[in-house]
Parts: sequence; structure tokens; C-alpha cells
Amino acid sequence: MRLAVFGDVHGNAYALQAVLDAIQTAAPDAVYNLGDTVWGAADPGRAWALQQEHAPPTVRGNTDERVAGMRDGKEAMRTWVRSQLPPEASPILAALPTHVDVAGGEVRLAHGSPRSPWEDLLLTEEDGGHTRPAHVAEIRERLDGFSFETGGRVCVVGHTHRELLTVVDGVTVVNAGPVSRHKDGLPLGRWVLLTRQDGAWSVEFRRTPYDTQAAAAWAHAHAPADIAPDEATWLTTGREP
Repeated sequence: MRLAVFGDVHGNAYALQAVLDAIQTAAPDAVYNLGDTVWGAADPGRAWALQQEHAPPTVRGNTDERVAGMRDGKEAMRTWVRSQLPPEASPILAALPTHVDVAGGEVRLAHGSPRSPWEDLLLTEEDGGHTRPAHVAEIRERLDGFSFETGGRVCVVGHTHRELLTVVDGVTVVNAGPVSRHKDGLPLGRWVLLTRQDGAWSVEFRRTPYDTQAAAAWAHAHAPADIAPDEATWLTTGREP
């Protein structure tokens, strides 16, 4: 069994198309989408259409909640993103679950953690804004009952925009990395390929190049003036402005 998992598209149709092409070449048995689908400015309308056609969101991301009106804040961005989407997008996002179990319950998928799309699973923020790797006890609690003893084998999340992997009590815990809005200075579309063979799961981090200049040009041409410059910088540098 081979499963492709991606997330954090953030409205980047250019990166998403490249990732979808790479996934098609890999020919997995199923494709899953970890959310944060359209909150961005590199053609979010087309990004939404591509996801609906090829890999509809599997779980709800934190910015999906903003688009759906489940969370307040960042009203200017929400209003513009909604203007790029069909009216049915918001209720579709609002109806998504926080986590799902697939592959006979062996694989759990979530955006942030199985408990909340806003919670980091593998990172912990301390006082002063410093972020550190989460302790095993913290990860175990955030897995929300998903364990080796109950049949769990792999948990895959997004949200932090980092590629991370650890093992907790026999469960492989994976942070898939983002399709867009990278934070490590490497603006390549990220996704993960899970392979089950002889009862064991292997994890491959995949990276896919795309036309960052075209994505930035779309943002400059179509996004509001208070959004476009930072979005374009983020797309081309792979670092949050």
C-alpha cells in the first residue's frame, strides 16, 4: 500500500499543480490532503478547483476555519480569499473533521494535532516565543489516544511548515512539510509518500520544484496591495517576511 499525503497548499496553485503532477507519477493507491487549502495569494481560486478535482481536503486546517468563519481575525485576508472562491467552499471547509484514520486505522491524519488544527504536534512554544521539539510525553498526549496498542502505526500532520519525524511508543509521527509558504529558505513543494510493505510503514519526504516567479507574479497582479508584496517575497525566498 502506498499513500501520498500533502498539506498547507495555502492557495498556491502553481506549487500544488507541480506536487499533483509528481504524485501522479508516483502512482499511489490514495492521496490525502491535510488542510490549510486556500489561505494565500498565488491563485487560491484555481488552487481550490485543483484540490476539489484531484485531492479534496481530508481534514480541517486552522486557516480553513478562518475562511469558514469559525475563527475571527485577519478579516481583510479572509474577505479577499472568499472573493476568489465559490460560495460552497466555506461550508465544505467547516464540515471537515479534525482528524481521520485510514489504512484500516493504522494511519491517522490531522492538520495540527489530532486534537486541534491549531496545536503543533511535534513542536512546543515556550514563554518568550521560543519553540523547541516537543517532549515524548507531550506528543503522546497530543496524539489523543492514537497508539501502537490500539493499532496505530503512523500519524501525519502539517501546520508547522516543517519536515519532521520521530517515533513515540512505536508510532511513527510525521510532520509532512508544506506545499507552500515555506519557512526554511527552500521554496520547493513538499509532500510525503507512505509505503506499507510486509506489515511495516516507511516514510519518504518528497520535494518538488515549481515556478516561484510565476506564483509571485500572480500575487503582484491580482492580490490586494497590502497582501501581494509579502506573499511574493514568501513564495520566492521560502521564508516568512
